[in-house]
Amino acid sequence: MAQYTKHPVTAPPTAPERESTGHLLLRAYATIVLIAVFAHTAVYNLLGLYGAGILMIVMILAACAIGIPMIAQKRPYRFAWRRLPWTAIGYTVFALLSVAWSQWRGPTLITWMLLAAVTINALLIAHALSWQEIIGSLASAFKWILGLSLALELWVSIVIQHPLLPNFLMVQDGDVDPHLYWVRNNLFDGGRIQGIVGNSNILAIVSLFAIITLGVRIAQHARWRATHILWLVLAAFLMFRASSATAYLCALAAAVVLLVALLIRRTTTPRDRGRIYAICGGIVVIAVAALVVFRQPLFTALGRGADLTGRTDLIWAKVLERAAQHPIFGNGFSSPWIPTDPSFDGWIIDHGITVFHAHNMWLDVLMQLGVVGVLLMGVAYLSLLWRSWFFAADRPRWDLRADRPYSPVTLLPVLFTVVLLVQGLAESTPIMLWGWMMLVLFSFKIKAVPLVGVGLSEQSRVTERGREARRIP
Repeated sequence: MAQYTKHPVTAPPTAPERESTGHLLLRAYATIVLIAVFAHTAVYNLLGLYGAGILMIVMILAACAIGIPMIAQKRPYRFAWRRLPWTAIGYTVFALLSVAWSQWRGPTLITWMLLAAVTINALLIAHALSWQEIIGSLASAFKWILGLSLALELWVSIVIQHPLLPNFLMVQDGDVDPHLYWVRNNLFDGGRIQGIVGNSNILAIVSLFAIITLGVRIAQHARWRATHILWLVLAAFLMFRASSATAYLCALAAAVVLLVALLIRRTTTPRDRGRIYAICGGIVVIAVAALVVFRQPLFTALGRGADLTGRTDLIWAKVLERAAQHPIFGNGFSSPWIPTDPSFDGWIIDHGITVFHAHNMWLDVLMQLGVVGVLLMGVAYLSLLWRSWFFAADRPRWDLRADRPYSPVTLLPVLFTVVLLVQGLAESTPIMLWGWMMLVLFSFKIKAVPLVGVGLSEQSRVTERGREARRIP
């Protein structure tokens, strides 16, 4: 009969460690914030202007209530003050200072509150969560947005069977501009769908971000791999049905950067790296030149005009005229523009609707904060691109060992950054909401934690699974 020995070979069995309830709630809060930021247009369509504004104030108060005690008590580790994204913070401070000379002080104060809410929450998420948890929260947020988008489209097409206006208003008798619809009831007729975000271009970009994030999760061998593949297929379907030319170009740029990063990872000498950089740089130059020369047939094939659907003549020309009035410090911060303010109401009209951003992030910053703002934004994005590239291309190393494996997680920041920079040529979202959140979050996280899975801040959580969840030896 088996008996316990007084001299056991191994330690007696113990119950597995459980994650604290507080940290679980923190991860849930991060997911909710990401949903609110990436699907902010859905929040606007549900709650209206004042409801969306109240939500932003709540987000600021909640982030301060959670973050200040954590920083004071050095939980989960000491706050990396010296690693803060100082250029991005400088842009935020400069945006607030622009109230002194702003031509539209009301929109400046209102939209700065939005900028502050996004900035504070991005810093909180980067400080409190590990790289694995950030990827998990992003994946969860995208799943919610994709799932709700499909559910809303199905409900509109099957149940009510006619377009839906914001706040769940039914379509009234008479002509209604399709651009006012929340959902256009195009799921089964082959038209462009808009999802819960109420905008085809935003749905396409969010779907592209979801493809990148879920692809990283699959490469990590995370739990529920088959389920992640199904979500990735749904994201690809929604991106295809959203039919955004900007999203297609962003996807192409991200694919090129991913290919180059993977090739760089296979090199063993600096000479090999230099050869790949030279070849890929030449290909990019040729591709850009071909895009400029053949832009008209290319944009026509994508369903867009050579003037980017009226951007150059209708929007950009007027933005440049206003930017020329105050070229150094700009006219005052406002991202997005407030359509009901007299300074913007009726200024630029497209399809009978007042335009609320310049459809180019650099022109938008130039008009708002002048050359100084463009320099701050350029330094912020270029520094993130530089750090994220070497975060992805360099092998993890902190001692003499040089054979540690690469982590798929390190590819995500550079792919997100490239998508934002390419999108910024035709949209202004990279300087507001989720674009700004990704800039601040990744800039801070890469500077504070340059190695995935290493250090106190990267201790693996007990709920994580898969190869990437284990600490690097």
